Amino acid sequence: MKKNKGIGVLIATAAVIALLAFTTIVGFGPKKTGAAEHIKLGLDLAGGVSITYQAQGDKITQEAMDDTIYKLQKRVDQYSTEATVYQEGDDRINIEIPGVSDANKVLTELGKPGSLYFIAHKDAEGNENYTLDTATGEYKLTKELSELQENGGIVLNGTDVTSAKAGQYEDQQSGAAQYVVELTLTKEGTKKFAEATKTAFEAGKDTIGIYYDDTFVSVPSVNGEISGGTAEITGMANFEEAENLASTIRIGGLQLELHELRSNVVGAQLGEEAVSTSLKAGAIGLAIVIIFMCVVYLLPGLASGLALLIYTGLTLVVLNAFDITLTLPGIAGIILSIGMAVDANVIIFARVREELAAGRTVRTALKTGFEKALSAIIDGNVTTLIAALVLGLKGTGSVKGFAQTLALGIVLSMFTAIFVTKFIVNALYAVGFRDVKFYNPKSGKGSIDFLAKKKYFFAFSIAIMVIGFGIMGFNASQGKGAFNYSLDFKGGTSTNVTFDKEYTLKEVDAEIIPVIEKITGDKNVQQQIVKGTTQVIFKTQTLDLETREKLSKALVEKFGAKEDQITTENISSTVSKEMRADAVVAVVIAAICMLLYIWFRFSDIRFATSAVTALLHDVLVVIAFYGVARISVGTTFIACILTIVGYSINATIVIFDRIREELKTIHGVKTKEKIQEVVNRSITRTLTRSIYTSLTTFIMVAVLYVMGVSSIKEFALPLMVGIVWGAYSSVCITGSLWYLMKTKIGKNKIAE
Repeated sequence: MKKNKGIGVLIATAAVIALLAFTTIVGFGPKKTGAAEHIKLGLDLAGGVSITYQAQGDKITQEAMDDTIYKLQKRVDQYSTEATVYQEGDDRINIEIPGVSDANKVLTELGKPGSLYFIAHKDAEGNENYTLDTATGEYKLTKELSELQENGGIVLNGTDVTSAKAGQYEDQQSGAAQYVVELTLTKEGTKKFAEATKTAFEAGKDTIGIYYDDTFVSVPSVNGEISGGTAEITGMANFEEAENLASTIRIGGLQLELHELRSNVVGAQLGEEAVSTSLKAGAIGLAIVIIFMCVVYLLPGLASGLALLIYTGLTLVVLNAFDITLTLPGIAGIILSIGMAVDANVIIFARVREELAAGRTVRTALKTGFEKALSAIIDGNVTTLIAALVLGLKGTGSVKGFAQTLALGIVLSMFTAIFVTKFIVNALYAVGFRDVKFYNPKSGKGSIDFLAKKKYFFAFSIAIMVIGFGIMGFNASQGKGAFNYSLDFKGGTSTNVTFDKEYTLKEVDAEIIPVIEKITGDKNVQQQIVKGTTQVIFKTQTLDLETREKLSKALVEKFGAKEDQITTENISSTVSKEMRADAVVAVVIAAICMLLYIWFRFSDIRFATSAVTALLHDVLVVIAFYGVARISVGTTFIACILTIVGYSINATIVIFDRIREELKTIHGVKTKEKIQEVVNRSITRTLTRSIYTSLTTFIMVAVLYVMGVSSIKEFALPLMVGIVWGAYSSVCITGSLWYLMKTKIGKNKIAE
């Protein structure tokens, strides 16, 4: 790169940083397009709306409630991956949707769950059950639904449909895309639909109307008897229209008919100060990381700092552009991706320093350093990206939100590390920073014999896990439970309070919540304000009678609540059994995919097996920490575990990449001594990378812990433990595991 081009690159870098800063802070136009303040925030950070439905009818079973909750969860995912659905009492269902404030609009779009009907065009006597209004172009019922039920006009209802999904195919004649809705019926529904379609077809390809929420959503013609239990609705203009109809049929096909009971404004679950403190913590943490990189790596550190600023700006802009809902788990995903962005730069600069120490020129060292670091960066990021994609496709709720931000962060961090940092470093070199002193070369040093201490490392890890799970077992035997589950997992108590005045969310958060936390011992109290009233609903862990009485007394004496208008109700978990099962399945699939990728890239399943074993080791230790420290286990628990998985696998890949490279240098017969030497040398040469990456990521989380509200502290603490333990396992466990497998297991094992 010539000097003029280098100057141009540096000017362009400064301009991009300034543009991104202006976009995220100020935005463009009167609507401040692109500003960070417009990023959609989840319930935990910004609140939203809460809608309460009450199930109708005499056949309200727990099975029907669970089925309805699960299907509603799938439906409301269209608004946000962070929307939650849970049971309240015996016959009520709550839906909480972040990032919206107009409950009426949501109610209109959501419709009336359980009110789907398939209606024959004509009754047995040939009279029309519905007719086309030529003035409006819409179909209208000619009879009441009750009458249609009696005369057999309703041939199917929503419970006869097991699934509805959008699809498309290519018309064989025209070649044009055709959009359809594919229906699958129950056994009873198949029988009834066969009879109805036969009658309609024989009547001259008559229609069967699909009636939902007091409106005909589709009136398809019947082109033959449908007896196979599946059917297609054709004629949609595009895939979006097909998907909307499929979604409508799914929600209308719930087992229970639901009636709207109330709609509330939901306060931020983590408190209104959570966003501002998180942003301040992120900015301070990022500044410390950039200063650290400059001190350790000098000029390359400055380049990485500029690249990190660009990465942060791009992340905020893309979050805005793609309308991704940001939650606390999402912030975890961003923190992890920042750690990985730093990691990529550390890998590169560590390589550059090695080349300089070996006597290479600065120009050659920069070129070789980037080239040698590339495989480790790609493998580490792609492995984590695979996990993120699987979690995004198979996960629900907070898992999906975490996966989205993590995937976004990985892609952007790879781009900035591989391209942006490289351009900036080369530009600095081109403008005159060519002296080796600007690049802080590393002096060579011997290898540390990590394998000699493998027995101690294994014993220490096993002891930690045994002690941890032993304490959890003891707590369980004492009736305390192995874990301190939050209401997200085990439900809790909903307390509806009528005050003598109307409180704002800020006032509730600042004045009332601390009192409730002190009385209940719950650091994750959630609040809802019932709009247009003086009512506030507080959700806590399950409260016994004594605690309820203490809480009622405090609310009356300190805040003017009306004693006779304080009611309590048990609520179910916001994370249903199905959602937990989905999360477990997603994690298992992600682990398998990571194993397969590592196996493919390293051509040795022993690399993959030892990496996944180390992951399991890290996860078990963090789980044990949750149990021993009695940290609240909620939706953030899932995000924390996933963060550890992503972080740990990346560190392990870096070491394995170096082992793979070092193995190629062995000439002659590969003996145990030579393999041992390779492993020790590989771990030693990547040790500074492991320490620096762990330290920078730890700094980001530690600042969040120091500055965050109580619930954020409960999330940050185990995350810090996981970062430290992940670094320990990568350095002390993974290499030893692979060495043992290499020398003890497989066809190509190393002989004595």
